[in-house]
This record gives sequence, structure tokens and C-alpha cells, in this order.
Amino acid sequence: MKSLRSRTHRTLCEALVEARKSAGLSQQELARRLKRSQSFIAKLEVGERRVDVVEFIEIARALGKEPTELLSRVLE
Repeated sequence: MKSLRSRTHRTLCEALVEARKSAGLSQQELARRLKRSQSFIAKLEVGERRVDVVEFIEIARALGKEPTELLSRVLE
């Protein structure tokens, strides 16, 4: 099963970008909260990198969102 660049993966990326922007954060600010590089965030958002479950939870919380809230948007 290839999930990278699938419709669901693109929806996940879009949900993460939207959540970051609605939180008023730049990629750099989110990266700082996660103790990661800005390029890590950029690669996630454009779909060049997959997000594992633990990373997804950490990202959601860094954005001030419940992971289940973000995930439900992807599953719609």
C-alpha cells in the first residue's frame, strides 16, 4: 500500500497546513515548538515526508489541537 501522495495523504497535509495557519504559526515557529527544523515542517506540508502516529500527535498538540479533531477532518 502506497500512502505517500495518495488522496488521504494530501488531505492530511492540507489539514496540517490549515491548522498551523489557523493557530497563527509560521513553519519556523511550529518547528521551534517541536524542536525540529523548518525543512521538516515544509516536507510534511508538501507531502514529501510521511507523518507517523507519534509525530502526528506531537504536531497536533503543538498546534493546540486535539489529535482526534485533526484526524476526523482527514477521515471525512
